[in-house]
Amino acid sequence: MKESLETRPSAALKSFFQLHPSFRKGFLVFVLFGTSMAIGDGVLTPAISVLSAVSGVKHKITGLHENYVVLISCVVLVGLFSLQHCGTHKVSFMFAPIITTWLVSISVIGMYNIIKWNPRIYHALSPVYMLKFLHSTGVEGWISLGGVVLSITGVEAMFADLGHFSTLSIKIAFTFIVYPSLILAYLGEAAFLSKHHEDIQRSFYKAIPEAVFWPVFVVATFASVVGSQAVISATFSLVNQCCALNCFPHVKTMHTSNQICGQIYIPEVNWMLMCLCLAVTIGLRDTNMLGHAYGLAVTIVMFVSTCLMALVILIVWKQRLIGAIAFFMFFGSIELLYISASISKVHEGGWIPVVLSILFMCSMYTWYYGTMKKHEYDDENKVSMNRILSSGPSLGIVRVPGIGLIYTNLISGVSAVFGHFVTTLPAFHQVLVFVCIKYVQVPHIDEEHRLLITRVGPKECNMFRCIVRYGYRDLLQENYDFENRLVFSLMQYVETEDQFWKPMTPCEYEPLEQSSYKYKATNTTVDDREKSTHSEEAMLIMRAKESGVTYIFGHCSVKAKKSSSILKKLGIDIVYAFLNQNCREPEALLNVPHTSLLEVGMVYYV
Repeated sequence: MKESLETRPSAALKSFFQLHPSFRKGFLVFVLFGTSMAIGDGVLTPAISVLSAVSGVKHKITGLHENYVVLISCVVLVGLFSLQHCGTHKVSFMFAPIITTWLVSISVIGMYNIIKWNPRIYHALSPVYMLKFLHSTGVEGWISLGGVVLSITGVEAMFADLGHFSTLSIKIAFTFIVYPSLILAYLGEAAFLSKHHEDIQRSFYKAIPEAVFWPVFVVATFASVVGSQAVISATFSLVNQCCALNCFPHVKTMHTSNQICGQIYIPEVNWMLMCLCLAVTIGLRDTNMLGHAYGLAVTIVMFVSTCLMALVILIVWKQRLIGAIAFFMFFGSIELLYISASISKVHEGGWIPVVLSILFMCSMYTWYYGTMKKHEYDDENKVSMNRILSSGPSLGIVRVPGIGLIYTNLISGVSAVFGHFVTTLPAFHQVLVFVCIKYVQVPHIDEEHRLLITRVGPKECNMFRCIVRYGYRDLLQENYDFENRLVFSLMQYVETEDQFWKPMTPCEYEPLEQSSYKYKATNTTVDDREKSTHSEEAMLIMRAKESGVTYIFGHCSVKAKKSSSILKKLGIDIVYAFLNQNCREPEALLNVPHTSLLEVGMVYYV
């Protein structure tokens, strides 16, 4: 497909961000703040959904103490988060029946209330009444928009599940099922309120006919759990993407589906969300305060999404500037109106998402800053192999028996960790392999295609680079099997090295992605002396394996310089150090045995 030509506004915007690093940092902070608000939404949505649903029992059992409502809500929340490890695909068979029953219930109840209390309520669909209401009420009407926004919050949870369902299926479901059901439900509730002004605080459950109250109550509770499940799953996906962009500490990600990459489970994030949900539920105990916090969080997320979507229209889709501006002005003005009304409720619970977002944003930006500084140091301090070889005699470098596996994120060049290791302890293993692990967006990688091996330096150095590829559903290697596969692949590589490096015509070439060690036969032959050399090197690798395999990891610390500001010292020396010490280390993710582990400590000053 032919790419669209670069437009003048998109090129100007790109060059502006390239020439002004401070604006790039400010834009990153803006995006991280919106992302943090979305994570905070993952805390507030389960809390308000479950607490609101369970609170309905007080309308039937009037003497029930509020503590019991909170206790029941906490039990439901604990059960909800405890089931997350099962994966969406194992529990989603219940979602469609529950949501379908829920939508049918509120539609039928809405039509019942319309017919019984006010058949002319359909006139409320006209925006003229909204304008009359705002004109007559003034400031009070504007403040009431902070509560009106709750009528649309929660519906966005459908779109939070894009990692689990297709965009088309969500569009069809929303247009033909969800939206009509909501319209009928709200019209029915409005019809009931038109005759019962005193029940405005509990209008939903009051409007339910007595005969069907308990069935609807049960369905409402299950529906709140399903809606919470969607937002929790979206939070997992969001954190996973932040980890890929180095904006979140490394966590354990478990993929729960062989077909859909977006269905994941992150234990640390799950229990963190559960603790925060319980704290908010127990601490506030009030659905009104939770509603104020929830409304502010959702409207800010919507506004940030609108801003980013306008940039996508301009830069990615390369549409005209007027289209991006029109999109932003139409949707952004509505969202800013809701935000302005919600801000007035900051002191009544709206401060909760703000505080949570600031904490998340500061932690994520600090992690991003420290990680980028480490990557910059690695790139700027790559070790030249010629430099190591030329300085070998002066350093007294010796080769010791065994195979050394140096884990690095670099797919080219020699990591600074190796240079530090050699200068500190001028000896390394008889066979040295630089291992780089990469994850690809497919469920599984065949074993015969997992390892990609190249040589580093001249042949007499016996140094190689191995890129290990894993699909998102592949389990990390069991070390002894990995060692055997690696040694076999190294021996196979040195035996077929001439065929690998021989130039091939396009018809002789077979892509590495499809066959790592399958090469087309050529007409040239390798002489006996080269075969003997390869056999000797293969035997050297085998003997080195028998001597033992050592896993070498760089344990890098980042510290602020003495001349740095107090804020930078606080962020790097305290916040980043805390996150770095408590995130999952690479050796833990790879299940490396401690008896074979060698860590090389380094300190970076930024």
